[in-house]
Amino acid sequence: MLAGYDLAAMPPERAPGSRARTLTPPYTSVDDSTRSLTPKAGARHVGLRPSEVTPLIRQIAAQREAEVVERALVACWVSPGWSRGLAFPSRPEWAAYDTDETEYEGGLAQVVVARGAPRGRVSICHFLVDVFCLGVKSVIPPRTISPGDVTRHVHVSFSAFDALGLEAPLELAQHLVFGAVDYARQLGFEPADDDYQAAMGHLGTWSGPSAIVFGDSGKPVYNAGPYNNPRAVMETPERSCGAGNFGFLIPVQDGMTLSDALG
Repeated sequence: MLAGYDLAAMPPERAPGSRARTLTPPYTSVDDSTRSLTPKAGARHVGLRPSEVTPLIRQIAAQREAEVVERALVACWVSPGWSRGLAFPSRPEWAAYDTDETEYEGGLAQVVVARGAPRGRVSICHFLVDVFCLGVKSVIPPRTISPGDVTRHVHVSFSAFDALGLEAPLELAQHLVFGAVDYARQLGFEPADDDYQAAMGHLGTWSGPSAIVFGDSGKPVYNAGPYNNPRAVMETPERSCGAGNFGFLIPVQDGMTLSDALG
């Protein structure tokens, strides 16, 4: 059950409890159809340079998300094992929203947030968060699906983990995503995905600071991904934390030295 929310009962134009609102964004020469295009494709669509179109597309997306915040929350899910290595001494009740039924060692957390959308549909978006170092790694921006597809969509979204996504309070999701972004910024990293600014409205407003202590038991740990340049990335925490004050995990293939793996 999705937080006791009756998807079929959604009204045609707005979700229960939300206020009617009409937005009039300054679209200038970028028409509404460009909001579904990449900046480069949008530029071709209206005959402008990508550098001119990108701010406009992001502005439109942000204004659309401002409307989403006022729509009713359908449900929020977090990935199993999200709390491994983390601490939240002021909010011990959050431990109940994780599970021991996974062998996942932690470091990455996925958050999925669904809100009501017009015409009885559901708007859903995803955040993949490195809670040990980098903050938000990737975002799947809001997409609209039918209420009947929500369960299947969430099931597929967490298929990379050892268990199903766990329904959790929106407040926990806010502290997890926004808090990880703040933590990463202290280390010198910004959200890696350009869609983050447009999607953050799905999480609602948040003032911080986070009740979660990030890092692996409080220590930054960089876990290199397949497309990272580890040596270049590690220069950032070396500047912010000092050499030896952070950990790192670098995949080393057979026959490779650590120097080779660092790139």
